[in-house]
Amino acid sequence: MLWAGHLWPIPVHAFFTDHFTLPLPAGHRFPMAKYGRLRDQVQAVLADVRLSEPEPASDGVLALAHHPDYIRRLVAGDLSATEQRAIGFPWSPEMVERSRRSTGATIDACRAALRDGAAANLAGGTHHAFAARGEGFCCFNDVAVAARLMQAERRVRRVAIVDLDVHQGDGSASILAGDPSVFTLSVHGERNYPFRKETSDLDVALPDGTGDDAYLDALAPALAVLRASFRPDLLIYLAGADVYQGDRLGRLSLSRDGVARRDASVFAYAFDQGLPVAVVMGGGYCPAIDDIVAIHLETVRQAACHARSMTAAGFRSGVLPARNS
Repeated sequence: MLWAGHLWPIPVHAFFTDHFTLPLPAGHRFPMAKYGRLRDQVQAVLADVRLSEPEPASDGVLALAHHPDYIRRLVAGDLSATEQRAIGFPWSPEMVERSRRSTGATIDACRAALRDGAAANLAGGTHHAFAARGEGFCCFNDVAVAARLMQAERRVRRVAIVDLDVHQGDGSASILAGDPSVFTLSVHGERNYPFRKETSDLDVALPDGTGDDAYLDALAPALAVLRASFRPDLLIYLAGADVYQGDRLGRLSLSRDGVARRDASVFAYAFDQGLPVAVVMGGGYCPAIDDIVAIHLETVRQAACHARSMTAAGFRSGVLPARNS
């Protein structure tokens, strides 16, 4: 395949888990169907993206970010009714398996990004899971686990997590608090869930109704702070679609073009810094599921473009090109 005059032999990898179904009661508000539709669209539209099934995250890997007793109780279905309600899903073996696979997909996306320049998990972004509890449709914190594992495998020293889901990455902030090797940046709705916020390395809280220009005006200086204060080896990007104006849980007012411009800002920062990017999808609760899918599809398309640009700039199999000062 040719791209801009360059031979492009290495596909961009995207990892899917939609076939690990989660049984939900009728009328449940979580739009589980979006994941399968996204995979279908990626397969139909993005010819240079290779789809792969991830391996499940083991108990030992999950323990890099979670207390062993919590892992044991969640796997066995021994959570209290209150703990299970906080997660928002009824317990089932399928819930456990999907959560392991979704975390595994983020791990695989990080490894692939470090090899190829970019990769994606077509789910993930379960940033509300704390070390000893799950919340907000999140059982295990995939980004915290993946960041810690990349360090344990000595693939990277420092990781930046750029969380642009409309909801603060409270679980990630809590798990990674005080860890100077991981920088957590969260741009989120000020009055949205979670109503008790944690402290990220950098938090940017936006008022209800924030639109395209105001959002991008807030994001630019946040990325500038990250650029000036931290030198990561890997960027994990939570590309939430719930900032979209049609999202029923979002309360912000970005257009689809505004969300695409948001993504472009993140990838431009990453390219300037010579950073591989692992993308996870985060939230998206628009009643029009096709809108969620279109937003995520554009993010994956931009990730593939980032991989091509990194390769053209000299990124080869985990060897970073010289970074701009």
